[in-house]
Amino acid sequence: MYKTKEDKMGAVWRKTAAIFIISLLTISPASADDISLTVYNTDLGVVRELRNLTFEKGSGRIAFTDVASRIDPTSVSFDIADPDLAVEILEQNYAFDLVSPEKIYSKYIDHPIEIITEKGELFSGTLLSFTGGYLVIKSGDGRIKSIVQGQVRDVTFPKLPEGLITRPTLFWLYNSNFSGSADAVVSYQTGGINWHAEYVGILSENENTLDLTGWVSIDNRSGKTYRDAKLKVVAGDIHRAQPKSKGPRMMELADMAMPRAAAGFEEKPFFEYHLYTLPRKATIADNEIKQISMFEPAKAGVEKELRYNAEPGNKNVMVYIKTRNSKEVGLGMPLPAGRVRVFKADSDGSMILLGEDKIDHTPRNEEVKLTIGEAFDVVGETTTVSQRRVSDKVTEIDYRIEVRNQKDKPVTVVVFKRLSGFWEIASSSVDFVKKSANEVEWTLDIAAEEKGVIDFTVRFTHR
Repeated sequence: MYKTKEDKMGAVWRKTAAIFIISLLTISPASADDISLTVYNTDLGVVRELRNLTFEKGSGRIAFTDVASRIDPTSVSFDIADPDLAVEILEQNYAFDLVSPEKIYSKYIDHPIEIITEKGELFSGTLLSFTGGYLVIKSGDGRIKSIVQGQVRDVTFPKLPEGLITRPTLFWLYNSNFSGSADAVVSYQTGGINWHAEYVGILSENENTLDLTGWVSIDNRSGKTYRDAKLKVVAGDIHRAQPKSKGPRMMELADMAMPRAAAGFEEKPFFEYHLYTLPRKATIADNEIKQISMFEPAKAGVEKELRYNAEPGNKNVMVYIKTRNSKEVGLGMPLPAGRVRVFKADSDGSMILLGEDKIDHTPRNEEVKLTIGEAFDVVGETTTVSQRRVSDKVTEIDYRIEVRNQKDKPVTVVVFKRLSGFWEIASSSVDFVKKSANEVEWTLDIAAEEKGVIDFTVRFTHR
């Protein structure tokens, strides 16, 4: 039935765990009346919950269950919604010793249990050990019985061992000025949750426009499911002091109201970041990657650019697609950092992946430039032709750059070369532009199946 011993033991533990879970279903978590979740792209989430809790007047103890297992307990903020009521938290304990078969068995060493095997045999007595795949029980008459764990059908424990809980829980010692129920607002930070942007672009047949869609991908490994949550994501790199928490400031951020939108996320500047709010509630399940549309598809005008880095030994001509993130070209929404995949449809409708790249956080009216790949039919070659010493402090080097176009249509290639030290272009067969103190650039218009050539001399001065 089982291929390996490990398969058999895994099945045993799953069966044992199922027995425990059935017996614990009566322990229900407090349900959240209202929950907000703000996610950052730095392994951080801020949770704000509104729950109805019951207090006793004076001192008491209450359990706040179903919090994220990756919670930062030092970031917890507590308040009562009704200003006429007051509850002061005197002490907080975070309990995370969760129920598991191993822990329950270990807690029941030297305690009575009952076991029913698959054959229907009943054994009761004191549990002595549970190692090596065997349960060792001492019955009331003193006899010792060893039972193969894989033959166990049911296990009965009198009660849940002290100190074990079914889910991460905050225990509060409080002092209250009233008895009864009240709405409590609880906020905290948690790790284990991230988000990033994903973009898909479809290049048009004439390669002049790009249909762009954006997605927010939320990776939740925080140890909690956020049901019907008000969801916000923050684009920007916040500074986090270690090990101190920035809880109160972040909680203000999580609680900001946002106008509703018809679809996707509604964006607005917030402090020095950008805040994206989903206008509907969403459930973010634990151990799940959820993708939500960021904005309605946009059509942006684009340009294709071929660039050649004129270094000896390099033959690759790189292909880029560039545009400007402005309303004039069809965009104009601050774009969070993320991966962009670019496709183009073949004549039969098949989608062909052209390439992918990552963009940084891109404000409005800034350039977006995507590296797509290497041109197949356009090849560059750079040669050092000669070198001579003009004087003790001056050296001249002659270069030749050749770019060959094997396509059946003309192309334009931007050629650039990086230079260091004190230099100047003494002569060039093609007009150039000095882009910076370390770079010079030419533009070659090359006819189909022809080549473009640049002969130039660089004069270096040594000081």
